[in-house]
Amino acid sequence: MLDFIVAALATLVVVVDPVGLAPSFIVLTHHLSQAGRRKVAVNASVLAGGILVGATFGGDWLLRALSISMSAFRIAGGLLLLWIAFEMVFERHSERQSRTAEEAVDDQFQHVSAFPLAVPLMAGPGAITATVLLAGQAGSDPVKLAFLVVVIAIVMILCLVVFLGAESIRKVLGVTGSIVVARLLGIILASLAVQFVIDGISQAWGGRLAAAG
Repeated sequence: MLDFIVAALATLVVVVDPVGLAPSFIVLTHHLSQAGRRKVAVNASVLAGGILVGATFGGDWLLRALSISMSAFRIAGGLLLLWIAFEMVFERHSERQSRTAEEAVDDQFQHVSAFPLAVPLMAGPGAITATVLLAGQAGSDPVKLAFLVVVIAIVMILCLVVFLGAESIRKVLGVTGSIVVARLLGIILASLAVQFVIDGISQAWGGRLAAAG
């Protein structure tokens, strides 16, 4: 149980990357008052958390409806997470986040808490994929699923804290600190992604052997 909780927390923290979202939040809310920024931060965290909780309980049903096996989803999801890790290590993830944020400001979106902050910056494809994979690992164990919901809540609270202190975090880390943190998180995510792929291949291979036997 402890291993599952640690793995879930590490995976979602790395994929969502609360610290890495700070620059995007600053760009999106630079024209708002302090109260407005606080409202956007709360709304985005609640909305993104709701989406990930929905993926926790509805992701497996959707896969079954589309006739997609969990092993196939693990492999595809692992490859997707590996690509995100690649972007983080080579500093493309933050560039893409900033570009999405700047496009939202240019188009004068009024509800930045929903788009692009909650989706796709917080609850993007990588985070949704990771959540479904973790829910698949939990299986039908209600305790593990409950802990996964708690982990999602913790990650969203971390995002909220980062948003509320985004300007201070940017000053403390500086350019060099932000780069170092992104590289380390990218390496951790790459390792977790490879493990997902290995688990998916093992599950698929084991299923074929069982069917052949």
